Amino acid sequence: MNNTNLKKINSTLKFVYSDNNSLSVIFHDNDLLMGVVGEFNENLKELEKITNTSLYSRGNSIIIKSTPEQNEVTKNAIQFLANQFINNGSIEKKDIISSIDKFMIEEKVKNQNVSDIIKTPKKSVIPRSEKQKEYVRALRQSDITISAGPAGTGKTFLAVAVGLTMLLDKKIERIILSRPAVEAGERLGFLPGDMKEKVDPYLRPLYDSLYDLFDFEKIQRMIEIGDIEIAPLAFMRGRTLKNSFAILDEAQNATDTQIKMFLTRIGENSKIVINGDPSQIDLPHKNMSGLNKSKKLLGHLKEISVVDFDHSDVVRHPLVSKIVKAYSDKEND
Repeated sequence: MNNTNLKKINSTLKFVYSDNNSLSVIFHDNDLLMGVVGEFNENLKELEKITNTSLYSRGNSIIIKSTPEQNEVTKNAIQFLANQFINNGSIEKKDIISSIDKFMIEEKVKNQNVSDIIKTPKKSVIPRSEKQKEYVRALRQSDITISAGPAGTGKTFLAVAVGLTMLLDKKIERIILSRPAVEAGERLGFLPGDMKEKVDPYLRPLYDSLYDLFDFEKIQRMIEIGDIEIAPLAFMRGRTLKNSFAILDEAQNATDTQIKMFLTRIGENSKIVINGDPSQIDLPHKNMSGLNKSKKLLGHLKEISVVDFDHSDVVRHPLVSKIVKAYSDKEND
């Protein structure tokens, strides 16, 4: 939020703190209030649900009732939404999620070890849980990192971010991103187009992470000259990876033999990362997956770090964490 908008919002909003753990946000502009609250209080209800606070719209005010810390986070989120409405004339559901995400991160940054933060050209990436901090440290310090956990825990994104910073700092010469191209057996022949066109749909999440961290044109250029290589797992056989940061994503769909093959590609001044979600195995038989086997077999080696995430580390929409927990509880039962 730039200084001009901040001054404009501060002149439009007034904050009144009460002794009963409530905070009133008073609006001097009724159109802005209606924009933030939403039709039939929809925005307010969504914000209330995400922040676990009690929110009330009374007259020209929004009243927040929760702990002092949570009141402050919600106040900042309302400021963010007011800025969004002033700039764009509307507020979408994704803006409400972003408003909380943004300021919860900022709260955590106050107590964050600066060395845990990953600074990429587009943004500073901040580990949001103790497991994520542990994971980032492992990515930087260990020769091999094996991580397992549900979708949305940042396994791929954090690994790509660390790899990109190492490449830009010239600590390595290239990033290699790989995954099993098709869920079972990598059968690509039936797909139309050349090899790149065949495998690109399966590698799209890796592209998305790169584009989120660096300019599209620069990433494309790095791919063209080979500083970043994206390839199906089958193409890794027989190679030795030197001065590289290699990530195997969706490793739950790689067999024991395939994971062993990928791990043994490691060469001088290289790091290897294995990521996967054991709850999403798409192989014909779940016992074919080599992810959990590799954790058990190699976890005792000091050069290898193993990090296990769970639903509490999910950083997507708050509902994702609840969905993951519900399925996990069902499986445990």
